Amino acid sequence: MSVRALAPHDFEAASAICIAAFTQSVAPTVTAQGVATFSSIAAASSFAKRFVGDNNMFVFEESGRVVGVIELKEGRHISMLFVDPNAQGRSVGRQLVEAALAQARADLITVSASLPSVPAYTRYGFALAGPVAEAAGLIYQPMKRALAA
Repeated sequence: MSVRALAPHDFEAASAICIAAFTQSVAPTVTAQGVATFSSIAAASSFAKRFVGDNNMFVFEESGRVVGVIELKEGRHISMLFVDPNAQGRSVGRQLVEAALAQARADLITVSASLPSVPAYTRYGFALAGPVAEAAGLIYQPMKRALAA
């Protein structure tokens, strides 16, 4: 079990994990537009496009299989965090968050948390940072975490 940088050969697995976890826990809380928006964002081709941008992406690998993924955008915003539904509850998310925060380039890290993920982000040290909002059919809770200097 280990966290490592996402590689191009991981795009399909990362996409599949994101879509599976989203479908199970987030999709019931958003509109059809939100599902379509997320499906586009989580597509393997979208991972490939963001891979060359200012993003740090990590996967959690267990027995040679990717079971979690996180993306830190511009060193300041967690834009993806998903764990295979069969691997949840085993600190995979926490280890991915710690790996991403180690690459942070800002004193304040933000996330637009899906409503079902708010308790997990709270456990990871994030606090509410404004009212629930919606964009492109995705409903989210702004959250933030200050990093120690």
